[in-house]
Amino acid sequence: MRTYVITGSASGIGLATATMLHARGDVVIGVDRHDAEVVADLSTEQGRQDMVRAVTERTDGHIDAVVANAGLATPTAATVAVNYYGAVATLEGLRPLLLRSPNPRAVATASMASLMPVDEQLERTLLDGTPTDALELAGKLEEAGGQTIYATTKRALARWIRRHAATADWAGAGIPLNAIAPGIIRTPMTAQMISTPEATASLLELVPMPLHGVAEPAACASLIGWLTSPENTHLCGQVVFIDGGSDVVLRGDSVW
Repeated sequence: MRTYVITGSASGIGLATATMLHARGDVVIGVDRHDAEVVADLSTEQGRQDMVRAVTERTDGHIDAVVANAGLATPTAATVAVNYYGAVATLEGLRPLLLRSPNPRAVATASMASLMPVDEQLERTLLDGTPTDALELAGKLEEAGGQTIYATTKRALARWIRRHAATADWAGAGIPLNAIAPGIIRTPMTAQMISTPEATASLLELVPMPLHGVAEPAACASLIGWLTSPENTHLCGQVVFIDGGSDVVLRGDSVW
C-alpha cells in the first residue's frame, strides 16, 4: 500500500486516478477546491502553503507519490497561477515528504497544448523571472484575449520538469520526475468544446487524434499509475504524450 497526493482530485484525470488507486488499495490524499481530503486554492501562495501543511499533518510527513494534476483552461492569469505556480509549488513543497519513501515518484500533468503557439515572453518570465512579473504579464495577455496563456503554462511546466528531473534534488534523491501530456480528454474542462459531434470534429482538426479520438480520463490514470509505481525505476524527465497521435502528426520525425 502506497500513499499518494493528487491535486485536482475532484474531477477529470485527478478523479479517475484517485478512483483507480483506491481500487487497488492505496491511500489517496486528494487536493482540490471542494470534495477533497485537503481543500485548498492552488492559485494563491497562501493556498499552496496551506496545502503543504495540511498534507504533512495528514501523512505524518511521509508520502510515496505526488501527482501535480490541478489545472485551469481559461484565458486568464488564474490559469498561470494554478497550472505553473501551483504545480511547481506542489512538487517542490511535497518533495521533502517523498524522501522517507523507499520508492518515491512524482508526475505532473502537462498537455499536448504545449505544442501550440505560446507567448514567448510569458514563457521566459515563468521559467526565469518572478511570479509578480509573470502574473502582471498574464494580466495584460488576459485583457487582450489570453488565447496563448494555457499553452504557455503547459510548455513552461514541461520545460521545468526537463530542467529539474536530473538534478540532485530529484534523480539524485532517487525520485523519478516526469510529466504526461494528454490530448483531448473527456472531462468537465473540455465538456463545452466537445458538446456536439460538430464541435468535436472541429476540435480534432486542430488537435488530431488518429488513434481512437477523444480519450477517457482512465487512459491517463493508467499511465500515471505506472509512472508513480515502484516498477518505474529509470524514466527521468520525460513528457509522455498520451494524445492519440497528436504529437506525431504535428511534429513527425523532427523529434525522437
